[in-house]
Amino acid sequence: MTDDPLTAEWTSTQVAVMHRLRDWVLDFAELNQHLAAWMGLPGADVNALGQIIWAAEAGTPLSPARLARQIGMTTGATTILLNRLEAAGHVERTRESTDRRRVTLRPTPAARDRAREFLGVAGTEIAHVLRTTPPAELEVVGAFLTRMTTAADEATQRLTRD
Repeated sequence: MTDDPLTAEWTSTQVAVMHRLRDWVLDFAELNQHLAAWMGLPGADVNALGQIIWAAEAGTPLSPARLARQIGMTTGATTILLNRLEAAGHVERTRESTDRRRVTLRPTPAARDRAREFLGVAGTEIAHVLRTTPPAELEVVGAFLTRMTTAADEATQRLTRD
């Protein structure tokens, strides 16, 4: 991108969208803090557990190294965090690959159930919005968020290389 993002002219709609994205990030972080309290875990631990649950639900379970990248921690710090989650009965490390050195992270059924219980309490309003938004609008928003996520991923990769 050749325009300086700080000095480029932005439309009021573009600015409003960026504000709403920021608001969502802040609100999601606050909901994550409530989940941490609900589960009796530190924020970093519940963030990691959330990533592990999301990945398992999507059918793409995480390795410890991938989790470390996603939560922005070193592999050593992530190992300590995973030890806590495993000792508390929230996470299992499994070896599902023919390469027995590869570890896969899975939430325990109890952790998954506790997180689902929280979503049943805390996710009512969000679920309502998703269920009442017309499918065509959701498709447009989904496509936009995919492009924004791709752009953020590309920026992260570029910054990691530099």
